[in-house]
Amino acid sequence: MSASQPVPPGVLVGVDWGGTKIEAAALAPDGSELVRLRTDTPRSDYAACLNTVVRLVEEVESVVGATPAVGVGLPGSLDPRTGVAKGCSSTWLIGRRPEDDLRAALGGREVRTANDADCFAHSEALDGAGTGYRTVFAVILGTGAGAGIAVDGRVHAGPNHSGGEWGHNALPYPNLSEVPGPACYCGRHGCLERWVSGRGLARDYRQHAEIDLVDVAPVTAVDVVRRMREGERLARLVFERYLDRLARGLSQVVNALDPDVLVLGGGMSNVDELYDELPPRLASYTFSPCFYTPVVRAAHGDSSGVRGAAWLWR
Repeated sequence: MSASQPVPPGVLVGVDWGGTKIEAAALAPDGSELVRLRTDTPRSDYAACLNTVVRLVEEVESVVGATPAVGVGLPGSLDPRTGVAKGCSSTWLIGRRPEDDLRAALGGREVRTANDADCFAHSEALDGAGTGYRTVFAVILGTGAGAGIAVDGRVHAGPNHSGGEWGHNALPYPNLSEVPGPACYCGRHGCLERWVSGRGLARDYRQHAEIDLVDVAPVTAVDVVRRMREGERLARLVFERYLDRLARGLSQVVNALDPDVLVLGGGMSNVDELYDELPPRLASYTFSPCFYTPVVRAAHGDSSGVRGAAWLWR
């Protein structure tokens, strides 16, 4: 959209403040995207991150020719009483007051913030893969592993703003090789995030490649999946174990919440094999002998977080 075109009334701006990229987008009231910009996150530099958000918002607004309301998805959550950031995967936010600081940096304008996984759940529940389902459990399987819960199209964050923090539960039913598990930035060991993220898949492969004395360069999750599809036995075995760990983790969600749909996002959600192979494994771990819950891919892909941030004002 160019600045010379008319701006639809009710335009909203969303920002996805992620650990690797910061993205801003303007949405029309019908959800159509008017403009979207992204840049790398200035890692470990809180002030530079604030400046990046402001710059992107200003660039988006210059395109739409308006100063709409701004919603921001954060890589963590805020203490609901103090506004202090907690549980942030971008650890340099912990102890800061990002909502207050963003409001000041944007000239005193009102800003609404939420956890990035909550924004993802909000987006998919409103007009994505979770549309029409009452309870949506939306999982991000990327560099980390998080989740958000939406009920009747609205995010359920809970009184502690901890709803959906599934990635920092322990891996269920661990065997001896999985105890205590790899260290997590949260200070504990064996968190689900360390097993079922894309990084977790790649780490598991590298460890076994070294044990088997296979001379390989460092690999990513994308490489592991490609090698599996090419018929490599080690990659297939590692992926099978990844599926089993993901199924164990999600079975606890089904046992506790029994959501109407499981929506997958993040880089690992692009692995087609998940949608055929995960449900039967998940069913084998749930308490109920039946498992009818759909496991579906996010409709808006990596745009879902920024869309959900904009919808915080909807």
